[in-house]
Amino acid sequence: MSAILIIEQVLNGLQFGVMLFLMAAGLTLIFGVMGLINLAHGSLYMVGAFAAAAVAGATGSFLLGLVAALAAAALAGTLIEVVVIRRLYAAPHLDQVLATFALILVFSEGTRWIFGSFPLFLEIPDALSGPVTLPGGIEYPLYRLTLIGIGLAIAVGLWALIERTRIGIQIRAGENDREMIAALGVDISRLYTLIFALGAALAGLAGALVGAIQSVQVGMGEPVLILAFVVIVIGGIGSIRGAFIGALLVGLTDTLGGVFLPEVFKLFMEPGAAQKSGAAIASMGIYILMGCVLVWRPTGLFGARP
Repeated sequence: MSAILIIEQVLNGLQFGVMLFLMAAGLTLIFGVMGLINLAHGSLYMVGAFAAAAVAGATGSFLLGLVAALAAAALAGTLIEVVVIRRLYAAPHLDQVLATFALILVFSEGTRWIFGSFPLFLEIPDALSGPVTLPGGIEYPLYRLTLIGIGLAIAVGLWALIERTRIGIQIRAGENDREMIAALGVDISRLYTLIFALGAALAGLAGALVGAIQSVQVGMGEPVLILAFVVIVIGGIGSIRGAFIGALLVGLTDTLGGVFLPEVFKLFMEPGAAQKSGAAIASMGIYILMGCVLVWRPTGLFGARP
């Protein structure tokens, strides 16, 4: 097994991980600060992807498509927070699950009504197309490297926002004691809307960026939502650092397991059985990882202990 193949797959895992982080970061803030289980977060990922594909297709500008993805997802997030979610903060988790599941259906059917049932395609911009040669003679797609860079830059920006700004102090305080910061004069409703819009914008950006290497289609957010929940359970609810580390672990586990486990199994099994067994175990790899983390640390890697 060549070193080049290993490095390529590690980079693929990092790219997958940082895109998962964009989804999980907003989700962990919403869950950690508001105590809200938001199943509709994947729909905001889809909204961003469709907005980017539609605008980029109409204007020929990938950058305008990204701006449209951010704006559309943030606007959609703000609207559903004000109209629906705001009424659910004090509700039982079951009510939150049912209401946000209903939003999934609304977004899916609304998107199908506007764009139709056929997938859309978002073209990689010419400036980012093609491979780039890395040290050691490794050729890797420039666009995927760019995604890794964007994800890392956003991770640093979110860390700075949470740890170094006044709004970050309010967010951290709201996670620990929302009644106290309300008593100190912080507008809780405004803070919650801001957090929800930020999380929605990050999800929409992730959908737009991934839409250029996958098809943009109705329902594309639900599989990613499941992985995002795994990420925040591993990393710890409410922790941006945990979401980042958890996303990288999930991305690397999923990617490397899918490629290398069948090869390992071929060392002591016949190729057909090794491929099936390796693929089956690889598909369970992230859940095995989650189980191991929870056995060792029930609150996740960086979750606050009760």
